[in-house]
Amino acid sequence: MNLSDYNQIPSPAFVLDLKRFARNLDLLKEIQEKANINIILALKGFSLWHVFPIIKKYLAGATASSFHEALLIFNEMGTKAHTYSPAYIPADFDKIVQYSSHITFNSCAEYIRYLPFISSENPLFSPGIRVNPGYSPVDVALYNPAAEGSRLGVTVDRINELKQLPNLEGLHIHTLCESDSYHLEKLIDAVILNFGELLPKLKWINFGGGHLMTKSDYDVPHLISVLQSFKLKYPNLSVILEPGSAVVWETGELVSTVLDIVDNNGIKTAILDVSFTAHMPDTLEMPYRPNILNASREQNSDFQNAYRLGGVSCLAGDFLEEYFFSSPLHVGQKLIFLDMMHYTMVKTTMFNGVGHPEIGCWSEDDGYKLWKKFDYSDFKNKLG
Repeated sequence: MNLSDYNQIPSPAFVLDLKRFARNLDLLKEIQEKANINIILALKGFSLWHVFPIIKKYLAGATASSFHEALLIFNEMGTKAHTYSPAYIPADFDKIVQYSSHITFNSCAEYIRYLPFISSENPLFSPGIRVNPGYSPVDVALYNPAAEGSRLGVTVDRINELKQLPNLEGLHIHTLCESDSYHLEKLIDAVILNFGELLPKLKWINFGGGHLMTKSDYDVPHLISVLQSFKLKYPNLSVILEPGSAVVWETGELVSTVLDIVDNNGIKTAILDVSFTAHMPDTLEMPYRPNILNASREQNSDFQNAYRLGGVSCLAGDFLEEYFFSSPLHVGQKLIFLDMMHYTMVKTTMFNGVGHPEIGCWSEDDGYKLWKKFDYSDFKNKLG
């Protein structure tokens, strides 16, 4: 897509480029087949159900973190979910069982609590438990599941309890975030070191998400080699990866428009028709600094015009520090935030009742197609 294409798209809007999306899925399918593993979509990173029928043609299913996600997978992808939650709502569990092929528990105590479902002569799902191998390359504490005292997963000091869990079929591990194949290799080493004695007796192992396989510099041959080596060592195990970001990495944008330019104490802020806290929370939480079409994050000879970018909400911190542009910005100008498909739409809020970006797709043949437009009723009905 180029700037003239974006000019055909309303603002604000999330737009998925179907050509780039298919390219990612092609690569994931190739990895899946060469490594003889199952790659499934993690809805917590991307749950745009309009494209679930497309994803189903390439991947082996999807993973849910709640009853609603499991139901969405079943209804729109036509398959049962691999489900994990830090704790299950008792009133939801009967329903989760109906729509899940695999259910992972977060603690030994919870596993035992739901033993009546697991001990059945005709089990309705394959039971697993999340373990914490004590390794993660993630530096940001908010996103580090292996941080000291983490509530996520069973640690090695409780391995005797793990050995005694009846009918246990799988382990789930998730400690990566936008990581490379060498981090996965270290993760696998940590799992074998701490929990290796459990592996010969199990049916599956899920190495979670955070595998950024579609990033341009990702070492795909090394990934395949690492997975093949693990499979040779443990031929009894079905291996599962569940990336979210990788499925839609660099496949879509958020189109925005400059509403006003405020100049205070020599700092110029371009106020946009989107909100960072409401529409792109990772830009403030992680923090994740997105690229912008025809802009630079650093000042140089070609990009001299500095602007903070302000969101439309009243939160004082709803802004990003300076970006640099080749010419001065003006009211009505579109700014295109790149790589906005993952962990954006799934995290958006309606704080302040700000206008919610519409959602659509782009194809070379058909141009822009609207999937969802939000209005007052969406804001009102959220609270009753």
